[in-house]
Amino acid sequence: MLLGQGVRVRRRIPVLPEAAGPRAGSVGAGGPLAPAVLGESTAAGVGVERIEDGLATRLAHELADRGGRRVGWRVSARTGATAREARSELLAAAAAEPSDVAVVVLGVNDTLRLTGRAGWRRDVAAMVAALRAVQPPDGRVVLAGVPDLGAFPALPRPLRTVLGRHSRALDRELRALARAPGVLHAPVPTLTGADALATDGFHPGATSYRDWAAALADRLTP
Repeated sequence: MLLGQGVRVRRRIPVLPEAAGPRAGSVGAGGPLAPAVLGESTAAGVGVERIEDGLATRLAHELADRGGRRVGWRVSARTGATAREARSELLAAAAAEPSDVAVVVLGVNDTLRLTGRAGWRRDVAAMVAALRAVQPPDGRVVLAGVPDLGAFPALPRPLRTVLGRHSRALDRELRALARAPGVLHAPVPTLTGADALATDGFHPGATSYRDWAAALADRLTP
């Protein structure tokens, strides 16, 4: 039953493109800050047409507005990426330059593939270590929480129940990793409102990316 539901969901949900635009840029003025965003489709801005409305750019604007400084952001992301794939294919680009802040946005694809908790934690821990290694002493890695797929209306039951349970288990692993120095966990805010989701009913819309970026900035700024 679960397999059949999964196949039908994949056929029903439209495949949206990644947001168009450059994968790096800067906003604001003053002393530099350099966040890097690493991850899956939401890190790549799926759900909005322009990268300017995606998570990384909105986060850069939030940090620039709050700190009165220039923020040079960059993205290393791919739709469908799991933690293992991000570690092998995307991490090198994200860690190629020092960053004050690195945001890791993963977990939905690992939930859909029912990735084991031990392997998930091992791959995320390796990425955290690599990102921390190129940061200044006061740098931080932010682990964006895994969304609770049990609350996704596009998923039927009982598939939604099973995936919700697994997404929460993976998120608990992130919370455990966030006990290390310089590592934070930032839950994904609840998506509300008529335009909270994109046209596929699965990814965030522009308003949700803005709210998510504000929540991340809250976590990063006292």
